[in-house]
Amino acid sequence: MTDGLFQIWVFLSSSPLLWLTLTCSVYAGSVWMYRKSGSSPFLLPILVSVLVIVSLLLLTRTPYPVYFEGAKFIHFLIGPATVALAVPLYSQLRQLRKIWKPLTIALLIGSVTAIFSTVLIAWALGGSFETIMSVAPRSATMPIAMALAEQFDGQPSLAAVAVAITGIAGTIMARPLLNVLRIDRPEARGFAVGVTAHAIGTARALQVHETIGAFSAIGLSLNGIMTAVLVPFVPIILRWLGVA
Repeated sequence: MTDGLFQIWVFLSSSPLLWLTLTCSVYAGSVWMYRKSGSSPFLLPILVSVLVIVSLLLLTRTPYPVYFEGAKFIHFLIGPATVALAVPLYSQLRQLRKIWKPLTIALLIGSVTAIFSTVLIAWALGGSFETIMSVAPRSATMPIAMALAEQFDGQPSLAAVAVAITGIAGTIMARPLLNVLRIDRPEARGFAVGVTAHAIGTARALQVHETIGAFSAIGLSLNGIMTAVLVPFVPIILRWLGVA
């Protein structure tokens, strides 16, 4: 009986549609749990989905390349989904023109702090050049971070993990931290979330408030551009630190 089930599993696991179907099913179940919990930040759909899928891969001893072969269509959709965030951005153009100066200052401070604090911490912990270049763009959205990591001899897969952890942690911490700091304006709250927690934080922000979500999308987009501008300076700093 056990051998028969094993053979069935081997047959199913060879089909790319299996992991695509499982991924979509797990995410749908995670969204249901999230809504039933009253939108608890500790039950973010992406967090629950990652934990469940990783557990399934470990239990079934399925190599990641096999899983990715089935789920790569979802990976392809990351890019179009990021571009689609331009829609809420366009709706806030009038307000954006009024406050572009403070937003520019916040963007510069946020981007520089995110990149170079990560570089210095990774360097202090003994990270290699490859590791540091993989985690340096962690606050950008995943397509940008993975492309930057690959271009500068990092590991795109490690960059993806760093981006996911950053987004999940930022989404969980953003609301209580902004409340403690008494930052009430939706524009400021949204922009801060977008710069620090990229797409994961933006998805949560869009569920909370339209303006917060729109400015989170603005922060995500601008921080992606700023990260692409600043990351090329990281190898220069690493050479100065004696890593590269």
